[in-house]
Amino acid sequence: MKRDVDALDAMPNLPTLFFETAQARMRKPFLWHKIDGAYQSRTYRQTMDEVIHLARSLKDLGIAPGDRVVICAENRPEWAIADIAIMALGAIAVPAYTTNTTTDHMHILSNSAAKGAIVSTRELAKKLLPAAIDSGTCAFVASIEPLLIRQKLPLDVHAYEALIAHGKELKDDVVETARQLGRETTSCIIYTSGTGGTPKGVELSHGAILCNAAGAYDVLKDGWSVGEEVFLSFLPMTHSYEHAAGLWCPIAMGAQIYFAEGPEKLAENLSEARPTIMTAVPRLLEVLRARVLRGLRSAPAMRQSLFHRTLDIGKRKIKDPASLTFGDKVLDGFLERAVRSQVRNRFGGRLKAFVSGGAALHEEVGLFFEALGVTVLQGYGQTEAAPIISVNRRQSRQLDGVGLPMRGAEVQIANDGEIIVRGELLMNGYWNNVAESKKTIVDGWLHTGDIGEFDALGRIKITDRKKDIIVLSGGDNVSPARVEGFLTLQPEIGQAMVIGDKRPHCAALVVPDAEWLTEFKKETGKRGTLADLADDPDLYKAVSAAIKRVNQDLSNIEKVRKFAIATAEFTTDNAQLTPSMKVRRHVVRQDYGTVLDALYPTEQKKTALVEASAE
Repeated sequence: MKRDVDALDAMPNLPTLFFETAQARMRKPFLWHKIDGAYQSRTYRQTMDEVIHLARSLKDLGIAPGDRVVICAENRPEWAIADIAIMALGAIAVPAYTTNTTTDHMHILSNSAAKGAIVSTRELAKKLLPAAIDSGTCAFVASIEPLLIRQKLPLDVHAYEALIAHGKELKDDVVETARQLGRETTSCIIYTSGTGGTPKGVELSHGAILCNAAGAYDVLKDGWSVGEEVFLSFLPMTHSYEHAAGLWCPIAMGAQIYFAEGPEKLAENLSEARPTIMTAVPRLLEVLRARVLRGLRSAPAMRQSLFHRTLDIGKRKIKDPASLTFGDKVLDGFLERAVRSQVRNRFGGRLKAFVSGGAALHEEVGLFFEALGVTVLQGYGQTEAAPIISVNRRQSRQLDGVGLPMRGAEVQIANDGEIIVRGELLMNGYWNNVAESKKTIVDGWLHTGDIGEFDALGRIKITDRKKDIIVLSGGDNVSPARVEGFLTLQPEIGQAMVIGDKRPHCAALVVPDAEWLTEFKKETGKRGTLADLADDPDLYKAVSAAIKRVNQDLSNIEKVRKFAIATAEFTTDNAQLTPSMKVRRHVVRQDYGTVLDALYPTEQKKTALVEASAE
């Protein structure tokens, strides 16, 4: 399907974008989902019919323009269908993470005053239903899979399939109703993942996400011919990045979407879906890099040699092309066929690019994939900007920056170095939080909280994060994310959190890489969980060696002088990790307060002296 980027500027709203795309691609496959072990698709026509039927039933249940409806489901066709159907009524979709606790759901349901909720499974319903019952506003829950409830609840529970069937009997013209919605109308409220406290509801207009979709389409056209694009959806659609780049951008392009089954099946799904575009967060790319290197260790010596030669020549070709000899160039042509083509085949064989966002990508990780012939386009954004602000282009990409501003995003650097953004992509505000909205958007400019600069080509490079910067007691500034990036490149280290604010030096809480730890236990005969081994001297020695390697490449103020080993991984289940795989620093500090304080023993001695003198 051919669509001019300018046509997206004239599109009135998101559901109309979907309906027009569907009408142009009726019999083409759209949403692919595993059923009985095999991918099966819904065509655009089938999806459109389901959207219309669900929208009619939701209207019959009392959902009116402006009403909020929560969606809590894993990535699946019904997630997308519910999102479109809710918006088609002029109502507001409110995505909720599948990792949410009942308390999290209670905050979202009560804060948004949601009138209904859609949930996918019994397991997810166990946490959502109590919150829905107590919210005071939620009148019904629709369940995609049977809940098998054996008692009457103080709210109505409807089967998704029954709603679809009922909608077939109703006559409302959903397509025409949707066409009346303006671009400025709020389409969804996406709650921030809360790295620093209680999540805030970000109101995104139809126009904000359409602006992002047009920008993404423009980026793709800048480097490739846009054809039958295929996306593999892995990141949670609840997150603003996947919601825009993994659902609405594909719709704008008339693309297909395959839903991945999870981290353990990702390699299999890549070979099955053979995507042309895939969104990613840095942690995913770090894990993929570690797996490639770990698998290489058991490969024959010749294969290892060819791989490392490919990496070496590939990195020099990117960073210092003049260093390549004639022999290097000849060998590079051979390695392109013998090694790089095999690497690309592991990702399906037709991947144009990984588009990385959600957090900073370490330059070495990007360089690793680029040297192996896999394109990585690092981008930058915030939920408050729908969310993409900038992204690298194929022809002018940089590994240490986040590329040119997106089409429709006006970006400036304020006097204090903060990146500020203006344009239709900005949020309408924080839901029911006027004070925070006014602090964040000042005179039409979104104040991102990130410090950055432009290079000679107008590309953005982020140098610091205002609120995450560590100021040592000596006055030196340290970026914890930069140090953590170096730490997690080591095979022994899976996750890390660096501390040191108002203290004399940097320290770290380290989580050993899970697969490396399994090998460590085999080699040393150790037994037990990470909690059992956190104080083991041999484990401490092995991790210490990794940190010493990292310190060799860090400045004196960045060096990690002390560290402790965590008793468990940072996960969404223990609330130490956001669903987009960023560390919730305030939660980790709270959970490991005593351990972290013990990394600064002189402070404890001073405190003891003060207490003694007070007595």
